[in-house]
Amino acid sequence: MGTVISVEGVGQRFGSRTIFKDVTFDVQEGEIFVVLGGSGCGKSTLLKQMIGLLTPSAGKITIAGHDVVRDIDAVRRIIGVMFQSGALFGSMNLLDNITLPLSVFTDLPATARVEVARMKLALVGLADAALLLPAEISGGMAKRAAIARALALDPPVLLLDEPSAGLDPITCAGLDQLILDLRDTLGATFVVVTHELPSILAIADRCVMLDSAAQGVIALGRPKELRDSSTVPVVRAFFNRETL
Repeated sequence: MGTVISVEGVGQRFGSRTIFKDVTFDVQEGEIFVVLGGSGCGKSTLLKQMIGLLTPSAGKITIAGHDVVRDIDAVRRIIGVMFQSGALFGSMNLLDNITLPLSVFTDLPATARVEVARMKLALVGLADAALLLPAEISGGMAKRAAIARALALDPPVLLLDEPSAGLDPITCAGLDQLILDLRDTLGATFVVVTHELPSILAIADRCVMLDSAAQGVIALGRPKELRDSSTVPVVRAFFNRETL
């Protein structure tokens, strides 16, 4: 396995306010890598940098050898993104939501686009929901549909923003298992932004923890090792659900 994503000395400032600085880590091929931390630490900001929605104030991010700032068009062809809200188009049924990126970025005929979209929906357990509108499905189904759309172009890298947010424990567990199954089936590399401790322990191969007080990285490693062995009070408190 090789390095797919490299984050080198990345920082983000908004005016005089520093969100984080000198964030550095690598993500390996086929890995489920989790970005975690408390509210306001910069998790979503880092994700926006990785998908080219926000230019870092310092440092460099590369995905599959492409500089995210300089080669964003190339990057966007090899990544799939699931936004926290799902960001499904409410006026389109699920099938049309999945075929949209295929219509924009491929020359496939309409019948082939529909077939691919149905395959992606089946892959996430929504084969029977293709003609439903986003308003007609549950929150968990919406998350799965958003993942299906992220998979539409068969990207080798998937970035998921808070996939378990707002879901009940049983639905969360099912979504965690889906992520594990997709990694094993497709061999894709995942970057998952979350603060849901059960999900972190269930799916993460490694994780990086950001902290707002430290304005950067305070832990990097396997989640169970951080839970059991970290000497950093904030890290131990997070992984053991303790107060400081």
